[in-house]
Amino acid sequence: MRNYTTQMDAARRGMITPEMQEVARQEYRTPEEIRALVAEGRVAICANRLHTCLKPSGVGSMLRTKINVNLGVSRDCKDYDVELQKVMAAVDAGAEAIMDLSSHGDTRPFRRRLTAECPAMIGTVPVYDSVIHYQRDLGTLTAQDFLDVIRLHAEDGVDFVTLHCGITRKTIEQIRGCGRKMNIVSRGGSLVFAWMCMTGEENPFYEHFDEILEICREYDVTISLGDACRPGCLADASDVCQIEELVRLGELTRRAWARDVQVMVEGPGHMPLDQIEANMKLQQTLCCGAPFYVLGPIVTDIAPGYDHITSAIGGAIAAASGAAFLCYVTPAEHLALPDVDDVKQGIIASRIAAHAADIAKHIPHARDVDDRMADARRALDWEAQWACALDPETAKRMREAHKPEQEDTCSMCGKFCAVRSMNKALNGEWIDVL
Repeated sequence: MRNYTTQMDAARRGMITPEMQEVARQEYRTPEEIRALVAEGRVAICANRLHTCLKPSGVGSMLRTKINVNLGVSRDCKDYDVELQKVMAAVDAGAEAIMDLSSHGDTRPFRRRLTAECPAMIGTVPVYDSVIHYQRDLGTLTAQDFLDVIRLHAEDGVDFVTLHCGITRKTIEQIRGCGRKMNIVSRGGSLVFAWMCMTGEENPFYEHFDEILEICREYDVTISLGDACRPGCLADASDVCQIEELVRLGELTRRAWARDVQVMVEGPGHMPLDQIEANMKLQQTLCCGAPFYVLGPIVTDIAPGYDHITSAIGGAIAAASGAAFLCYVTPAEHLALPDVDDVKQGIIASRIAAHAADIAKHIPHARDVDDRMADARRALDWEAQWACALDPETAKRMREAHKPEQEDTCSMCGKFCAVRSMNKALNGEWIDVL
């Protein structure tokens, strides 16, 4: 029987929850260290009390960098069976979170299945589901309609919700007057912006933030404060719209913490390499160290079909500079709904970025597997190499496709293999090259 409302509430009362114990085990930390970080808001454990099959993870800059995978059907691609294949591929590839961004049909059965069967954290964007749930045009929805959908998602066991609380009616004039190339590229942010324009009312997620906090407190749902004004191209990075929204998200973070509601803050977006570190540090200051959840950042605008690579470059720099949570980007970004292979490529690229950043941040034991890989390569022990590889199936397939004449080497070097030559030389053996 729980005698606390949220993970933050328990932490502030000095209680160590089972979720904190599991996170401590994963992160090579003591339960007391994790409890203190949750109490401060520097670590979020997204764990709706109704998501009973969850394997909890901690999100914070001092912990291993976590990966989120966006999935969900659209009007053009509406096969939920395919989406479930993607879910399983994502979990198998090591993703810690799944966001259901479905924008077509009856979304509730899929969402409930995720929270009933999936051990990863589950996130949603309730504003998408509002139009679908009520089957009404956006401009006819009320603030209460939006709040009711947030409650619906909380009741379904969702661990975190992205809410675009940081834009206000002032943002309308900023966007119209600031000369942005891409305006607003956040799907949820654009819907909130459009709703304000059509109704003349204030952002309901901002105006009714205290009521939202009560819902999240009741179910222990973490709020992921969405960045409606994230830059959608390099030219818009770090402009007044983005930074002013971030200031407001810092204010909302403190309000949420006052009600023991956990918070993550979402960030850019498209951004030049030389601006990433400064943006991470600014967020840490304005948002008091709340975990930063970034999309990319995507470091160039000209690589459609390869944005998993542009994102991994930016993600590694962002995570090394303080971001805690990377939203994967697939090769299909800007082009199409990703298929199963796109999902895998996106996850692997993000995991490489996250792991590289964790090594740079000296996260406990982050480099252990790299050291084991070095030992395996020196010994030309291929099975041990597969055990260390992020994607052993792909590595095995590449080697098998080009079988070497010399079994212990690869087809690139054969007997010219430097490792083989050094092993023989140091053992006093004759080195046969021809």
